Amino acid sequence: MPAPSTPLQLDPRLSDAGHLPGSGRSVAVGERRGGGRRRIVVCLGLLAVAVSACFRPFNVRDYPTSVALFEAGMAKFEAKKFGDAASAFERLTLDLPARDTLLPKAQWYLGLARLKRSERLLAAQAFIKLSETFPDDSLADDALLKSGQVYVELWKTPSLDPQYGLLAQSQFRLLVGVYPNSPLADSGAKALKDLDERFAAKDYDTGMHYYRRKAFDSAILYFKDVVKNWPESERAKQAMLRMVEVYRLPFMNYEDDAREVCQALLGAYPEDTGVLAACKIDPVDSTATAGRRPPAGR
Repeated sequence: MPAPSTPLQLDPRLSDAGHLPGSGRSVAVGERRGGGRRRIVVCLGLLAVAVSACFRPFNVRDYPTSVALFEAGMAKFEAKKFGDAASAFERLTLDLPARDTLLPKAQWYLGLARLKRSERLLAAQAFIKLSETFPDDSLADDALLKSGQVYVELWKTPSLDPQYGLLAQSQFRLLVGVYPNSPLADSGAKALKDLDERFAAKDYDTGMHYYRRKAFDSAILYFKDVVKNWPESERAKQAMLRMVEVYRLPFMNYEDDAREVCQALLGAYPEDTGVLAACKIDPVDSTATAGRRPPAGR
């Protein structure tokens, strides 16, 4: 008689797929999937840390020393992060002691960073503070030139209020007067000459405004100012030519004044065809009165 059959007992180590752990394909695939998910989670975590580090706002308090903060500011400046650079250098100008050699450099780069951000007034103030606080520093003359140039940029057209032009003139005069041996002195002198042309143009244009409206007495006053204050400018010659024209108007009839201005014109510009024509002088006789400079005007 055959023995009774017993129920088949499955090995409890078998997986749900019917394979011993480590011995079947199903278990191996599951393990790979689980490991892949863990690696993805780790990578995402690292990416999140990296992103948060990249977008963390710049904080001057993260740097324990002035040197570290200055170097961080320079790194930001070179990376064109001018807002962060300005924050670093401004903090240094507030915290550094007066005798610290980093202070004038921090002041200089603060001005440059402000300028890169088109904060021209703040930039000019930074440069002026440098030149006033550290007149013996090697950057002092650079700061004077830079502040003057910034003010020139702010005075966009001669017809506007000349406040910024006067401020620029003051900085350039300081550069030329205080640092005559500076390699930047010639640049300051040239800038002063350019400013003179702009000041002369402003007064000349105002004179022409009155001239066109036939307010000749007021026009003459402005033309005289051009000749008196900026005798070397190109506008000085134009102003004198206009004066001759006005003086010879029939209802003005200031022939003596016209003759005096013509003598000055011929002395300054003996071969200028416009001067010869205005003064009705034969070119052959034009050298007789040469050698005089323009007068201040009657």
